[in-house]
Amino acid sequence: MKHGVDFLVRKTLPELVQGMNALTGEELIDLAELELVIVARDRQVANVFGKDAQVTAIRGARAYIGDKLIRVARPHHLLDPAAGPLIAVRLSILTRKTLGGVETDLSGRVLQAGGQLLPGLYAAGEVASFGGGGVHGYRALEGTFLGQLPQA
Repeated sequence: MKHGVDFLVRKTLPELVQGMNALTGEELIDLAELELVIVARDRQVANVFGKDAQVTAIRGARAYIGDKLIRVARPHHLLDPAAGPLIAVRLSILTRKTLGGVETDLSGRVLQAGGQLLPGLYAAGEVASFGGGGVHGYRALEGTFLGQLPQA
């Protein structure tokens, strides 16, 4: 966190929001709106019958002594100064899957929009619309979509 340009560590929420907006060069985060969300989450922590799924999962994990002692932090109020500094991380959105690909014939040759072959170009794996099913099924592991193209 000390050396990463995408990490911000601040003591107060106003300082954190100011830093996040400075990092992007735009006023993307509204302090009042963010504070409302955090206060609502902190209320869920204070209520043992709260409905927040994340807080409920943390409490469930802490029901196991091993997780409680060494793995899962106790739920706490995010704005409590005693809980430590506030940390923000700038994220970059990317598309990992399209569940599509290029149109191919049964030999893996790439077809153009009109259905004509694109000479010399073949597709394999997920780009050949193999993902989401095929010989490996819907629960195939990543990197296993290269099997069993039909023989030409």
